[in-house]
Amino acid sequence: MAEKKAAAKAAMRPLRHAPATPAAADSPAPPRRRAPPAPRRAGERITQLQDLATVARRLREEQERREAEDKARREAAARAEAERHLFSRSVGPVTPLRNPNLARLRRHQPPPLPVQHWLDEERVLMESISDDFDVSTLLDTDDQLSFRRPGIGVEITRRLRAGHWSIQRQLDLHGLRVDEAREALGDFIRQAHKAGLRCVRVVHGKGLGSPGKSPVLKGRVQRWLVQKSEVLAFVQARPMDGGAGALVVLLQPVLHRNT
Repeated sequence: MAEKKAAAKAAMRPLRHAPATPAAADSPAPPRRRAPPAPRRAGERITQLQDLATVARRLREEQERREAEDKARREAAARAEAERHLFSRSVGPVTPLRNPNLARLRRHQPPPLPVQHWLDEERVLMESISDDFDVSTLLDTDDQLSFRRPGIGVEITRRLRAGHWSIQRQLDLHGLRVDEAREALGDFIRQAHKAGLRCVRVVHGKGLGSPGKSPVLKGRVQRWLVQKSEVLAFVQARPMDGGAGALVVLLQPVLHRNT
């Protein structure tokens, strides 16, 4: 028994290490183990768990928000895609025509304005009526100085003076200057001829209100009318139609083309 107790005590006694040899001194020393952290207090652990729960709730809410946005975006894209293919889905499969058979329509253009024609008419009007035209040789040498185109018989002027043709329109030149009267007369004759009128009256006045009591426009109107190709003949009006202060004019008939 005594031996067993002595052996047990020897085993429990710490062993003494022998001094390190030079080779052992060169080998690296084993790493030291870190001491375990000191236990935290119960109050600090509860506080940190509450913070962790708050962070987890925020992360969960953020994840739910992102999922809701993604879902709304997917639904909007799906609706747009469905609307884009609504017609094709409603109609079904189609086969393109080989020959489209389309009519190429021209755009309706507004009618052109005959500006040049208007300018030409205005220029011809100004050039065709001259104050320097000598009409004395073309007037019949009667007391009323009537006029008739070559080829028109005396019977025409006689019937015109007798009122065979009814007066259809009238132009009064009272109060107009010479240039105004010339332009008004040219336009009046042109428009009357286009309207198909045959007999018109031009009132030039007797000159009672003019200086010298002589008519200013009477001779000029005669010269202007002779230069108008639409005029066939003219005579002094009857007393009931103006007498010496007016002329009765016979116009060319309008030739209508057969369509």
